[in-house]
Amino acid sequence: MSASPLLVNPLAERMRSGGLGLNLMIRHARTVDIALAAKTCGFDGLFFDLQHGVIPEHEISQMAVAAMNMGVTPLVRVPEKDYAAALRMLDNGALGIIMPEVTTVEDAKNSVAACKYPPVGNRGAFGGWAHFAYRSIPAAEARKAINDATLLILMIESKIALDNIEAIAAVPGVDVIHIGTNDLSTDLGHPGELTHPDVMAAIERVVKACRANGKQAGVGGLYGGGDAAKALASVVKLGARFITSASEWNLMLAAGQERVKALRALPM
Repeated sequence: MSASPLLVNPLAERMRSGGLGLNLMIRHARTVDIALAAKTCGFDGLFFDLQHGVIPEHEISQMAVAAMNMGVTPLVRVPEKDYAAALRMLDNGALGIIMPEVTTVEDAKNSVAACKYPPVGNRGAFGGWAHFAYRSIPAAEARKAINDATLLILMIESKIALDNIEAIAAVPGVDVIHIGTNDLSTDLGHPGELTHPDVMAAIERVVKACRANGKQAGVGGLYGGGDAAKALASVVKLGARFITSASEWNLMLAAGQERVKALRALPM
């Protein structure tokens, strides 16, 4: 995926330059302020969760447009194989789709077809994009720019997907292969053991398949301390560049607990 002079994806540019693309998952926030906060914190992308979250699409769209205009890439994880939701989100402010539960080459090809315009995919036509501030752009030029800037991120979360990873990573139009460490560890028989040797070997296999096929590799779930932090460092060293860093809710809880701990310790 190359950069377009009409539309820039800051997260994609960060990864393309060899840096870490850091994403903040949004599960509860519902106002555009989260885009400003993410920018101030230094995140490259916002990962809105339509799969597990309950934030309505129209609110995600508003936050996505705000994020795009703040220089933070808005991504949306849609429910499994919900290509219609992917299209709506892309038409209304997202610069990337995270497709969960991809297990086969056919899944990967269907995701490309839904999320990329011809000749890469078969995405339906639309006009009047927020991505260009609703400026009038010739259709062919606009669609090429959007193709160039749109990230398609496929999630690998099962042993079946792992068995097919080399073929999935070879599918044209896929930009990132993202490892859902929690679900993958469960399917491999090690629920909650995110740094189990079998899980780490699976992650290494995915990263190698990505590197062999010119795709970016990503990982989520390894943002705690201790062994998780060490595991994440090793995965980054292998070449992973798309990182789900935390959720806004987890950060609030962690900061709140630290503040209460400090206040409880005050002498009385």
